[in-house]
Amino acid sequence: MASDAAGSVEEGFTSAESARVMTAACRSAGLDSDGARLIRFGENALFRLAAHPVIVRIARSTDYLSSVRTEVAVSRWLAGEGFPAARVVDDLEQPVVVAGRPVTFWRLIEEGDRKATYGELGGILRDLHAMRLPDGLELPPYEVFGRTELRIERANGIPEDDREFLRKRGRELADRLAELRFESARGPVHGDAHAQNLMVDRSGQVLLIDFEAFGHDHPEWDLMVTATEHHSLGWQTTDQYAAFAGAYGRDLRDWAGFPVLRGIQEFKMTTWLMQNIAESPRVAEEYAHRIASLRDEDAPRHWHPG
Repeated sequence: MASDAAGSVEEGFTSAESARVMTAACRSAGLDSDGARLIRFGENALFRLAAHPVIVRIARSTDYLSSVRTEVAVSRWLAGEGFPAARVVDDLEQPVVVAGRPVTFWRLIEEGDRKATYGELGGILRDLHAMRLPDGLELPPYEVFGRTELRIERANGIPEDDREFLRKRGRELADRLAELRFESARGPVHGDAHAQNLMVDRSGQVLLIDFEAFGHDHPEWDLMVTATEHHSLGWQTTDQYAAFAGAYGRDLRDWAGFPVLRGIQEFKMTTWLMQNIAESPRVAEEYAHRIASLRDEDAPRHWHPG
C-alpha cells in the first residue's frame, strides 16, 4: 500500500494533482496508467484507464476514508446479492491511500446508447429499499448534512459573507429537521440517489453507482433528490417525475415533511458546487446564482446542473 500523508490534504485537490495520485496508485496496484483519461472531477476525481477495463476513483482526503471503505463493502454486498450495481475490482486491495487521498479501483461499465429513465430510477430505489442488510455489514445513519460544514469552512474564493450565511442556514435547517417525524422504517439508502448515479450498460442493464453516501436510514432521504429537482428546479418533465413516483409507489411531495428535506437538498447542492468554483468561470457563476436564490426563499431556482 502506498504511504498515507498525515492529516487532511483536501486543499490543493485539483485535476492535475489527482492525475499524479492516480499514476502513483496504479503503480502500487500493478496497473498501467499510460493514456488514462479524466472523466469526472467533482466530489471525487475519476480516471478511465486505457490499458485496463478499470475506473480509478480518488477522494479528496483521508477525512473521507470511512465513506470510501463503506463504498467497497457495499459494492461487495450488492455483488453477492446479484443486485445491478457497480463492482470494485476483486483482486486488488481496496482502498489504498496515496499522498493522503483514498483511491479505489472499479470495473469499467461499458455504456450503451441510452441513459437511464426516471422510471428506472424509481424502480431501482424501490428494490434497494426492500433489501435487508446482512449480519456483519454495519452502515452509518444517513449523514443529512454530509460534508457541508467541511466544505463551508474550507472553500476558497468565496466571500466571507457567503460563508457566514451558509453557517446560519445550516443551523436553521438542523433545527427544522429536529422537529420532523418520519413514519417509514429504516433500511438501506443510497444517499445520493439521482439519475446520474445510474448507468445503462451495452446489454441494456441499469446499474446503480456511487456508494460513498450509502447508509441505513429512512427512504425519504433518497426520494428527496428527484422530488426537489422536479419541484424546485424543473429538471424533469411532469411525465418523467410521474414515471419516477409511479415506479417507486410514492410521491414525496405529498408528505408534510417535504419542504424541510427540499431545503436541505438545495443547501447541499449549493455547497457541493461551491468547492469547485476555481475550476472554471462557469462553475463560479452558477454558484453565485445558487447562493443568491438561497437568500430569497421565494426566488425561482433557475439552476443548471453542476
